[in-house]
Amino acid sequence: MGHMVGKDIYRKLGRKIDNLTMRAPWNETFHAILKELYSTDEADLIVKMPYGLANLNRIEKVTKYERSKLQKILDGLCAKGLVIDLWMNGEYHYMPSPMVVGIFEFTMMRTGESSNSREWAMLFHSYLQDGSTFFAANFKHGEKISPLRTLPHEDAIDTSGYVVVLDYEKATAIIEGAKKFSIGVCSCRHEKLHVGEKKCDVPLETCSSFDAAADYLIRHDLGKEVSKSEMLENLARSKEMGLVFCADNVKKEITFICHCCGCCCNVLLGISKFGYPGVVASSNCIPKRDAEECTACGACVDACAIDAIEALAEGNTKIDTAVCIGCGVCALKCPTGALKLVKREQRVFHPADTFERVILQCLERGTLQNLMFDNPQSITHSFMRGFVGGFLKLPPVKKALMSDTLRSSFLGMMRKGA
Repeated sequence: MGHMVGKDIYRKLGRKIDNLTMRAPWNETFHAILKELYSTDEADLIVKMPYGLANLNRIEKVTKYERSKLQKILDGLCAKGLVIDLWMNGEYHYMPSPMVVGIFEFTMMRTGESSNSREWAMLFHSYLQDGSTFFAANFKHGEKISPLRTLPHEDAIDTSGYVVVLDYEKATAIIEGAKKFSIGVCSCRHEKLHVGEKKCDVPLETCSSFDAAADYLIRHDLGKEVSKSEMLENLARSKEMGLVFCADNVKKEITFICHCCGCCCNVLLGISKFGYPGVVASSNCIPKRDAEECTACGACVDACAIDAIEALAEGNTKIDTAVCIGCGVCALKCPTGALKLVKREQRVFHPADTFERVILQCLERGTLQNLMFDNPQSITHSFMRGFVGGFLKLPPVKKALMSDTLRSSFLGMMRKGA
């Protein structure tokens, strides 16, 4: 009987996580991940918690948990990165971690004797590298809103073309504007190390976080606090190694920068291995080749982490602009300067802040109704989730709300309601 209860609670937990900001389809590997990471008490609390941010009083009211027990379980979940706690308006607010960015990253950032890193790595690798599950569920319909976007390497930009690069597109400006910094273990590189697929010599400790995210990681021993100068040194080292910079896909209050390589990074593999270009939002730049300067050395082909550059006959190269994310690593590695980043013909949309990104991300993935009616224990909320969710999933409705014409009005309405 206990076995059936345990299995049932993990199935409910799986449905809850699948209905957050990123879809997480159920299979036996996902079931094994949940059993490995969550106790049955932790699973039960997550199932009963609101879908979005909520303070302790609201969680106590919704879940009916006794306060001291509730706080103890929440503290344990936060320490494992399975619940995110953020300090807002004089108190902590809590929300369940989605699969990405959340459960996978924070689990694989954990270190120490009690960390079962190899087992976790094997499970996550099996789940994320099955192209028919996670990536397909989130990007097979051409979804545009990713949690990450590419930052162009500033030295790769053609300054003679007067390309305007805004501060939110510059890694150095993001660091200069932050007040608190942490560096932690790269979850993807840590995973690939344990499954024997780390082919690079990039150090594990590269994951860069700022301000509220840095505070969260430092408090829960998922990252170490560093100075601004140490963060800039970390950036310079990654640039020298030809890594791709992927940041939080927002313009304001950017919380992280990933330092990505082609062999380890799961989001880059989502493009190169599984063929979903939307896994990472492109920068507003694209490389352009000067044929007269190009010596056909092939350095750009080798440098591209997502195989977007193809070597052609007679020393020519072809850049797949539909796949290229505009990182500029190819231009950095070009020995003659024949490649430079120029402005894309059409500017790429990046959400203004986390609120906008989450709203649009959930709209694309059919889970927005869960944030609008977030109490899992309420019959009324359950009915409204079904009713509104069915409406928002209609292709014409979703297409209209995501369009340039209505998107701003829709986001303004959602912000006002929130």
